[in-house]
Amino acid sequence: MTFPPSAVPLTDVRRALAIFAHPDDVDFGCAGTVATWTDAGIEVAYVLVTYGDAGGCVDPPRPELVQQRAAEQRAAAAAVGVRQVDVLTGYADGALAATLELRRDLTAAIRRFRPDRVLTSSPLRRWEHIAGPGHPDHQAVGEAATCAIYPDARTPFAHPDLFAAGLRPWTVREVWYAGGPAPDHTVDVTDSYERKVTAMRAHRSQTAHLDVPTWVRDQLATAAADAGLPAGRLAEAFTVLRTE
Repeated sequence: MTFPPSAVPLTDVRRALAIFAHPDDVDFGCAGTVATWTDAGIEVAYVLVTYGDAGGCVDPPRPELVQQRAAEQRAAAAAVGVRQVDVLTGYADGALAATLELRRDLTAAIRRFRPDRVLTSSPLRRWEHIAGPGHPDHQAVGEAATCAIYPDARTPFAHPDLFAAGLRPWTVREVWYAGGPAPDHTVDVTDSYERKVTAMRAHRSQTAHLDVPTWVRDQLATAAADAGLPAGRLAEAFTVLRTE
């Protein structure tokens, strides 16, 4: 199973909501692209499902790591022009599933922010990368976010308590999937390379062991070469689908 060919991205996007499982997920895969969006005047917000308390390459007590990772994500977001970072409560890192409860909470987030575009993890696993993008939390959040986009967020009959609380239906017109199989929409992020490096370095609990500038450049150069971009260009790749 794989995705169909990507749609041509919308050109009139005003708001984009990034929905991911853990602090740093959006930055590993998408920070360069997010920077191009904010540069273009698109308002971007982040919703994280967990605080990432099961991860890390350092050894503080877990409550301290939760606080550290939240601060790291705020700093990383600021590096690419994102001011709003929300974290859901009640979800355990490493134990996520696309439950009705998670769909409800993501539906609420979508109805509050009212984005034209949602950026999230692929619900399809990329088998040649079983580590990293293949984390089961990523697939769970991608599936739950997809169900929140359609049908939940756009119908008043899904999660009626949200409608009763004043959160009116909203139609997300486009979804971008990161980390999935055969991504075929490439964003040239050469000019936002330095900001991606800054965002990645902010996640010190996760990246202290990496030569971040080299790692980022190698990843982006490979994506650019796979897309046939000229030598020296850097890129991130996605699958883009319309929802209407």
